This record gives sequence, structure tokens and C-alpha cells, in this order.
Amino acid sequence: MSTEVELHVKEEIVRLVKAKFIRPARYVEWLSNIVLVKKKTGAIRICVDFRNLNLATPKDEYPMPMVDLIVDGAAKHEILFFMDGHSGYNQIFIAEEDVHKTAFRCPGSIGTFEYVVMPFGLKNAGATYQRAMNAIFHDMIGRNLEVYIDDVVVKLVCPCKCTRLM
Repeated sequence: MSTEVELHVKEEIVRLVKAKFIRPARYVEWLSNIVLVKKKTGAIRICVDFRNLNLATPKDEYPMPMVDLIVDGAAKHEILFFMDGHSGYNQIFIAEEDVHKTAFRCPGSIGTFEYVVMPFGLKNAGATYQRAMNAIFHDMIGRNLEVYIDDVVVKLVCPCKCTRLM
């Protein structure tokens, strides 16, 4: 990696440590590499290659919502609010006995780190997050809102029964 890219990686690692999403790792059993992905904006995103860990992980068969049913459920409502759960995955802690499995190494002297919260790229991250969202919003899903992983649609009927929205 170029010095410039390595500095960018170091900045991102410092940000993740400050946010308490990752911590320095010691005595790792699993070790993944990072992969740099260029965004549309030209910025570089740091991803962890969890392919080997995912091969060893049993699949969580938690059912994901059917998008066409979510769209149909929202179609008859006059007011819709769309929300995206920013860093939502990072709100779910990894069990302490599994944290070491998320270890990854960085180039040069940056070091080795492990996630303490659920990162993108894990095989069952989507199912785990959907299960949490369904548990949190169980009494509102289908009535006031719809949830698809980290996307939430709040749906309302206009209280004044007007025919157009301002």
C-alpha cells in the first residue's frame, strides 16, 4: 500500500477505536485481511474480508421480510417517512467469547484489531439485525411502520383527510 493509503487506513482505525467499535487484538485464533474499496465519491472504504470466518459459521435461517409485502403495506398511506439506520449494525455487541473471531490485521505498524460490535460482512449480520429490529418494533410493524433490516418506513394516514399533501 502507498503511504497515503496507509495513512487513510490509520485514520479510519483511530476513528473506529475512538467510537469503541474495535479494540486492539491479542492472541487471535482467526485473522482476516482488510480490503480497500473505492466509493463512488472517490473516498476509500475499509472492509474486512470475513470469507473464511463466514465459511465456518452456521447460517442463521431467520426469515427476512418480503419487500413486495412491505411496499404493498405502505402503498395505501398518504404520509411516509423513510429512515436509514446509520451505523445500526454497530449498536449490537458481539458476545465476548466471539470477539476474537473478528480479528483483522492492518498494513505496516498499524496493528491487529477486533470488533466488539457487529460489523458489516459477517454471514449472519443481516438476520441478527432484522431479529433485533423486529423485537424492538414488534407492536408497530404492519400498523405504523415497516422494517427491512436497517431501513424503516413510518406510514401515516393524513389526519385532516385532505387529498393533497403540502
